[in-house]
Amino acid sequence: MKVKRIVANIKTQDITAAKSFYQDVLGLELLMDHGWIGTYGSDEEMSIQISFASQGGSGTPTPDLSIEVDDVDDALERMKKAGFPIQYGPIDEPWGVRRFYVRDPFGRLINILAHV
Repeated sequence: MKVKRIVANIKTQDITAAKSFYQDVLGLELLMDHGWIGTYGSDEEMSIQISFASQGGSGTPTPDLSIEVDDVDDALERMKKAGFPIQYGPIDEPWGVRRFYVRDPFGRLINILAHV
């Protein structure tokens, strides 16, 4: 047996609210839409990972989801422009990532990061 994919499921009654954050700002594609579930992603590259944490590092709260991007500063500006509240950073962490935390439309704490 080989794990092929891990998908985070975020419970909400407003599936369409994900579009502005995950598609319009982060550029993910709507890969599946059944009305009751919408799955965003990228056909280019997906990695299989699942993390378990007691905190978010540097004494921060544990984020609900981590999203790696190729340009953190561009992602930060896009989030600010779209009006999503930045909760932490941007900061270069001692373990080799540049990151910031932002709240998505559902109040989830999202860790946006890039390896430096």
